Amino acid sequence: MKRLDGKTALITGAARGIGLAFAKAYVAEGAKVAIADIDSARAHQAAADLGPAAIAVEMDVTRQESIDMAVRETVSQLGQIDILINNAAIFSAAPVVEIDRADFARVFDINVAGTLFTLQAVARHMIERGGGGKIINMASQAGRRGEPLVAVYCASKAAIISLTQSAALNLIEHGINVNAIAPGVVDGEHWDGVDAFFAKYEKKAPGQKKKEVGEAVPFGRMGTAEDLTGMAVFLASEDANYILAQTYNVDGGQWMS
Repeated sequence: MKRLDGKTALITGAARGIGLAFAKAYVAEGAKVAIADIDSARAHQAAADLGPAAIAVEMDVTRQESIDMAVRETVSQLGQIDILINNAAIFSAAPVVEIDRADFARVFDINVAGTLFTLQAVARHMIERGGGGKIINMASQAGRRGEPLVAVYCASKAAIISLTQSAALNLIEHGINVNAIAPGVVDGEHWDGVDAFFAKYEKKAPGQKKKEVGEAVPFGRMGTAEDLTGMAVFLASEDANYILAQTYNVDGGQWMS
């Protein structure tokens, strides 16, 4: 028997990268998955590639009506939601004296408010349905400590760690376990943008920052999306029934807590 047989999952930002890796791992473990993403075309392509166990739902986590519609559509097509992964997020970097209020608001709207209000909508469904559920939020090593050029992103991920703790303590009375995963530096297409930020502000050649951070990981390399899937499956499974309010580092040894 597979660990997620009979379960259904909603994963935000799942049309690519880490979210898509989670979707693939969940389908392999027997779950049905809703790939939620603001990029509807890419979400539908990802679902088609995964086969009949996956559906695509368009979702903008900055709009409550979009969140609510995505939850309703997932329940309509898959019957219920047993697992939620709040994966949708964006990155931003700038020296503190150059932080833009609009950029700050956008990062917090997606990374923090998007996580909170998606969690809220799914938790309401889980409570109404009964039977509990599993909610996994995506934090980051950046939420464990500050970085000189990444104040806004670090603060948003620190907020996710705190939100995970509070939500977990509140929702466990309904049998809903809330936990988080804190990746380190994860390779992927998003790193082109991250590298460009550091090339601009640290006067580095393109690709230099990526090379430096990879070499600094104690494990010896940057992580991959697939390195995170084992923890995501574990936290969604019955093996994690007695775990709540925790943020697990999956970072090749970059942070110890």
